[in-house]
Amino acid sequence: MSGNTFGTLFRITTWGESHGYGVGVVIDGCPAGLPLDEADIQKELDRRRPGQSNITTPRKEEDKAEILSGVFSGKTTGAPISIMIKNKDVDSSKYEELQGTPRPGHADLTYEIKYGFRDFRGGGRSSARETIGRVAAGAVAKKILARFGVEVLGHVVELGGIRARPVSIEEIRENTEKNPIRCADPEAAGEMQAVVHMAKSEGDSVGGIVEILAPGVPAGVGEPVFDKLSAEFAKGLMSIGAVKGVEIGAGFRSALMRGSQMNDPITLKESTYGRKISMLTNNAGGILGGISNGEIIVCRIAVKPTPSISKEQCTVDMSNMSEKTIKIKGRHDPTIPPRIVPVAEAMVALVLVDQMMRGGFINTSILGDSYS
Repeated sequence: MSGNTFGTLFRITTWGESHGYGVGVVIDGCPAGLPLDEADIQKELDRRRPGQSNITTPRKEEDKAEILSGVFSGKTTGAPISIMIKNKDVDSSKYEELQGTPRPGHADLTYEIKYGFRDFRGGGRSSARETIGRVAAGAVAKKILARFGVEVLGHVVELGGIRARPVSIEEIRENTEKNPIRCADPEAAGEMQAVVHMAKSEGDSVGGIVEILAPGVPAGVGEPVFDKLSAEFAKGLMSIGAVKGVEIGAGFRSALMRGSQMNDPITLKESTYGRKISMLTNNAGGILGGISNGEIIVCRIAVKPTPSISKEQCTVDMSNMSEKTIKIKGRHDPTIPPRIVPVAEAMVALVLVDQMMRGGFINTSILGDSYS
């Protein structure tokens, strides 16, 4: 199985299965001298872990990070950083009866067709637990970005058909982690939560939209043509299992706009360092020609409803090629967007670090005095 590595200079390789011994990541290309310990990684893993609230799976996992290599005396050495998270609360019994029965909406069928053999326990490699490695690596990437004044913020803007009002960066920082939906609009968050509970009571699930912002990205980040910054964001975000669509800036709305509406007027603004070129609007989402223009990076992802639902669904028994119906048992999230927020943030952070290294914004060997 190929395709487990992401990035060019700042590379990550995730490994492990949902019900195996554990999951983790190897980070290759992290500069030396970055202060790093397990608490830095744990902070992000705690945002993603199951059992956080009554709108997440009841599976209880500590998701405790263990750094196995690449860190000495509290700083990165420049060598590969290996991080492991052991699986603790594993119950594979509910999957025994589904060995030859692909679950609708899951990768069971395509894995079986492609490989002829798969780990059926909780989805194995295709499980959302694979994203733990991404979040762990993203924690390292975020710490690097913070040294350059770059922040990555995610929040739920739509869930189950309920749309949040437009919010400011300050509101996102202040409100997102205060409710289990991770919505910066408290009123909408309450309505969204009610929709989730309703779907859960009916044995169903709901999807939504997550927005990821990156203020502080300098102009000039991104490689033109095939390695555009927007293209790398699209690849990184679309590589998350539940994501079915990505948009940058105005995104799909741009198809309904005229050029006079879509184009961001260029102007001069006074700053601490003198007059600065900036945009009056940000329909481009901070990217022009695949290169950052200095405005806030804006990405959104469409997240599908959780495919594991207890409603009766049609499938086939591949052992005798007969049709059958199933009700999926086990412990599952009734909605994915709240827990996908730290995963999406991680992918945006990973892309930014990799592209900033490629563009010379970040030294690939020694971080320097600013990392004291």
